Amino acid sequence: MTTPVKALLLVDIQPTFCEGGALAVPGGNQVAADVADFVRAHRDDYALVVTTQDWHIDPGSHFSEDPDFVDTWPPHGVAGTLEAELHPSIAALVAEGLVDYSVKKGQYSAAYSGFEGITEDGQELLSLLKAAGVTSVDIVGIAESHCVLESALSALENRIETRVFTDLTVPVSPELGEIAREKMFQAGVTLQQSS
Repeated sequence: MTTPVKALLLVDIQPTFCEGGALAVPGGNQVAADVADFVRAHRDDYALVVTTQDWHIDPGSHFSEDPDFVDTWPPHGVAGTLEAELHPSIAALVAEGLVDYSVKKGQYSAAYSGFEGITEDGQELLSLLKAAGVTSVDIVGIAESHCVLESALSALENRIETRVFTDLTVPVSPELGEIAREKMFQAGVTLQQSS
């Protein structure tokens, strides 16, 4: 039996989704700190570590002055703003050389899944994973109920074994978190603690 080649996906850990941000998710800053600790302790377990970021330039109807918080949202993750940059805890990992790639998504669309993201030089997330021979991904980040959920489902659709570490993600609300976990479980995502 071959050993799986694993990647770690850090989904949308940005100030825009943490306390004080435009679309703050309670517990976001703690997740950022905990993920950074996890990466430092477990970097050698992964062939690749990849960050994703909402990087909206003109995402059309995704932004609204009267958002319904289902399909439309207040402006967030606006390209080039400090809020859209990686959270300082995650930016420190990049500075330490612990992150291999960063992909940005949603320039001109909603883009909930990290698999819609591209690197600065235009490489898609899936092609990065395939090039490294990745067969398994662990996913952490913000928000469990939205971009973590959609990234996990995309990974499965691409026949990649997928785990979400439930202690290294937070949902927009407890109710939406429960719905997301049920969707992931039913689809075949493994949900477990990181320890």
